[in-house]
Amino acid sequence: MVLEMTRIVESATSLQSASKMKRLIKFLSTCLLVLPHLTLVHGDITDGNAEHLKREHSLIKPYQGIGTSPSSQWDFWGSTLVTSQYVRLTPDEKSKQGSIWNTVPCFQKDWEMHVQFKVHGSGKKNLHGDGIAIWYTKERLHPGPVFSSNSNFHGLAIFIDTYPNDEASDRSFPYISAMVNNGTQPYDHGKDGRNSELGGCSAEIRNKDHDTYLAIRYSKGRLTVMVDVDDKNEWKECIDIGGVRLPTGYYFGASAATGDLSDHHDIISMKMYQLMVEHTTEEDSLDWTKIEPSVSLLKSPKDNIDDPTGNFRSTPLTGWKVFLLLLCALLGIVVCAVVGAVVFQKRQERNKRFY
Repeated sequence: MVLEMTRIVESATSLQSASKMKRLIKFLSTCLLVLPHLTLVHGDITDGNAEHLKREHSLIKPYQGIGTSPSSQWDFWGSTLVTSQYVRLTPDEKSKQGSIWNTVPCFQKDWEMHVQFKVHGSGKKNLHGDGIAIWYTKERLHPGPVFSSNSNFHGLAIFIDTYPNDEASDRSFPYISAMVNNGTQPYDHGKDGRNSELGGCSAEIRNKDHDTYLAIRYSKGRLTVMVDVDDKNEWKECIDIGGVRLPTGYYFGASAATGDLSDHHDIISMKMYQLMVEHTTEEDSLDWTKIEPSVSLLKSPKDNIDDPTGNFRSTPLTGWKVFLLLLCALLGIVVCAVVGAVVFQKRQERNKRFY
């Protein structure tokens, strides 16, 4: 593509007719049409390679190894019901709380968790709640007010919030957001966690005829959250945050809660994959179990209040975003060069007519 654009620039000064200009515009239009498809490649964050599936951190049918025995890898609490087809954290009833937690701490530095879930119920628009949370935290099985888990947690939480508690919010719910906490900042349920979230997106996940999916990727200090809610086998980016520090030795879990409004909150599977990533000697020498959960941001999470989308505009750019920006800049330069060449050529022709 770049070689073709270079060739066009070199021949721009020899343009003599409008037909050549039309061909150039057609070529540039084709380049611009390719750009949206490049972002789809970025969305495919994993191929779900079974070779790297860590079964000790995965919840898969027929849900063996769940219970209170010493050999169990998952334990549950509250209204959670384990069936052969799903793990129901809450039924579609008022004031229910439930959770399920991995009993094996995760010591992988780089990982990706795929969650297959379903939220459904009899409630109509804005008459359902409250939602699901996916956890990677130091604490496990600690009941609390945040989707039935602890508010001052240590680690990472991904909230799938289905009900807007903040009446002044201009967001579209259900809404997915992320929060990293070192135990010092409580989740503000009344504001839907807006003051502490790192980013988020709206996603229509309720009452689908198919299951919905969430992918949480943590690798080399970068947190990426992707969703697939349209049953198209295609990931779409929801959150992409750099500068995230998470320790090893924490636990994966899922929890849900209902209040005056309710829904069925079902977990179909949780599949955790190990990512094969090389680290520097300095990184490998660190005691990753001693890392304090934190995020290095260019602005405070409280600045999210002024951003209705909940996304940080000042987070580091990914490789694909840099590539797209450079490509757009290159296309802009080509267009300017060609237009300039055409204008120059026409002026030359006009000047010749005066002699």
